[in-house]
Amino acid sequence: MNRQFTLDKIRNIGIVAHIDAGKTTTTERILFYTGKTYKIGEVHEGTAIMDWMPQEQERGITITSACTTCFWQDCRINIIDTPGHVDFTIEVERSLKVLDGAVVLFDGVNGVEPQSETVWRQADRYGVPRICFVNKMDRPGSSVSETVKQIHERLGANAAAVQIPYGIEDNLKGMVDIIEDKLYLYDDQIGKEYSIVDVPEELKTAVKEAQGKLIEHLAEADEEIMRYYVESKYPAKDIIKKAIRRQVVNNAFVPVFCGASFKNKGVQPLLDAVCAYLPAPSDRVNIKGIDPATDQYEERLVSDDAPFCGFSFKVASDPYVGKLNFVRVYSGMLKAGTYIYNSSKRERERVTKIVLMHANKQEIVDSVATGDICALVGLKDTKTGDTLCDEKDQIVLEAMHFPEPVISQAVEPKTKSDQEKMGMALRKLMDEDPSLKVKYNHETGQTIMSGMGQLHLDIIIDRLQREFSVLALVGQPQVAYKETLTKKIISTGKFVQQSGGRGQYGHCVLEMQPQETPGAGVTFEDKLKGGVIPREYIPAVRNGVMASAKSGILAGYPVTDVAVTLIDGSYHDVDSSELSFQMAGSIAFSDGMRKASSILLEPIMDMEVIVPEEFMGTIIGDLNSRRAKIVSLGQRANARIIRCTVPLAEIFNYATIIRSMTQGRASYSMEPSFYHEVPTHIAQKITEKGVAVQRFGV
Repeated sequence: MNRQFTLDKIRNIGIVAHIDAGKTTTTERILFYTGKTYKIGEVHEGTAIMDWMPQEQERGITITSACTTCFWQDCRINIIDTPGHVDFTIEVERSLKVLDGAVVLFDGVNGVEPQSETVWRQADRYGVPRICFVNKMDRPGSSVSETVKQIHERLGANAAAVQIPYGIEDNLKGMVDIIEDKLYLYDDQIGKEYSIVDVPEELKTAVKEAQGKLIEHLAEADEEIMRYYVESKYPAKDIIKKAIRRQVVNNAFVPVFCGASFKNKGVQPLLDAVCAYLPAPSDRVNIKGIDPATDQYEERLVSDDAPFCGFSFKVASDPYVGKLNFVRVYSGMLKAGTYIYNSSKRERERVTKIVLMHANKQEIVDSVATGDICALVGLKDTKTGDTLCDEKDQIVLEAMHFPEPVISQAVEPKTKSDQEKMGMALRKLMDEDPSLKVKYNHETGQTIMSGMGQLHLDIIIDRLQREFSVLALVGQPQVAYKETLTKKIISTGKFVQQSGGRGQYGHCVLEMQPQETPGAGVTFEDKLKGGVIPREYIPAVRNGVMASAKSGILAGYPVTDVAVTLIDGSYHDVDSSELSFQMAGSIAFSDGMRKASSILLEPIMDMEVIVPEEFMGTIIGDLNSRRAKIVSLGQRANARIIRCTVPLAEIFNYATIIRSMTQGRASYSMEPSFYHEVPTHIAQKITEKGVAVQRFGV
């Protein structure tokens, strides 16, 4: 394979932000200015190329991450445009897992918003270098300096502006590059034509001040700039640019750009910055994983000459080619028609086709190499989070983090034919979306869908009807409660059956206690000594524990945050079997949960409400009545900001409620934060209802 672009000229980037910050609008301008498209698509008109799903076009929001490729200067830029709504945070998670860099957008009026914090933490988790773009600088109340201040305070990032706007609100004319000391002045309405001129006299003081702040913050991260700073000297622009790139790649500094994507201003300098400052695949550290044969750490060179290694980060269904696995190639090369090895599943897979994606359009290619993002056709068993590699040089990469669902809803097919189709459709949708969970309640005959929010489940129902022609009856949304224990307990499980001939005998002793780290789920550890239980039966004990943990003893909700340790037991030479030890593990776990004073947990949301001053008291009073805890009160332009935590159960349909209380002038956003104990009087009612649902389906 002859490369068109060397590895150092490839950029794999994501566009991430809070909802309505302008991600897709910015991406559409990028595609237009780079010549990928010949007409600017608009989100509000339903013509954005990256929002290709009917649900996206109708609602004006991004629901699924979309890939494309464009070219700027001498670089090839692979872009993933991601959703901003908290219900689709899995799309951001899986995208950041495979990206080398990200452009984080902020609304110039609203600054750092709740989902901004979420995507920032996700980028921190995967060590993704970032640059920032303060969008909507044409809006009243927009401010680069205020947004940078919030980036420092709320995100804890070492950031500084490298541009300042020229003109305000509707009179925004361009922006000053404070490193080059030049003004980008936009001449035409579609933003293709701009001139680079000297900085006007009235802006020179503001530029000087911004330059000082840039050097001050860059000096905190870079030794070379620190020497200039200590000696009160101003570095040459090439030195500043090299230092910015060094520290962006090191995740020690974040440059902040500005513009107004909808008004077609500031996008070309942002593209320049992507090429100049964000890392290439070759700038990242070598890929680390586990050798499945030895369980030892394995390191893979980021090189075409290394054995093939890729990561499946997304699965989609295509009406023409079937299943598509979106894959990031970390090392080596891959040709269509060859076999690869799924080291996560330990299975061979055949790649029948390789395609490059442009939203939902496909371009067939013969091969891909290190640094490429592509989609593979023909893989049967590969799912999101699986590692693909050369069978002779195996490696398993770190798996992905999938958030736990916070809301559930019963769904039932209208007819017998719908029932058959619904099962197949839900399996396909779960393959595509790991944050969607589906289980069948055998006692009530209900199918229960669980997801990240009401909008998430609404979209799933809509897709069932449109894509799979399944007509379904939908129940009321339910909170995804969990159960846990409050104290350490020793529990014994014994399963013995004798009915003539070979019987059943399994006996285990478990130590159960609350997890030190919330959100750790149920873990199992073997600390047996002396071979009191043969090694081949220990996985069966674990399976019994995990099966029992799926349905707690209070009201059948899943158990979480329990550390289980196998400490003792016994076996029978003839009667013991995997089944008997699985039953013993299940009995011990259930009995332990009964003895350990189990409690109910509920999801708590981080919530931010933006409300006019005159409705402040009304909203705070209403939030207090919903068991909210006020975290902080702030000011933004002409509105007040209320930040609080509130149980999800208290804020179903809150959009309608807040509109009626404020004449439609308030807005809010929220995201899952943590699980917390339900107050006793409320827990009793939930438990009684949960038991009734389990027994009678009511």
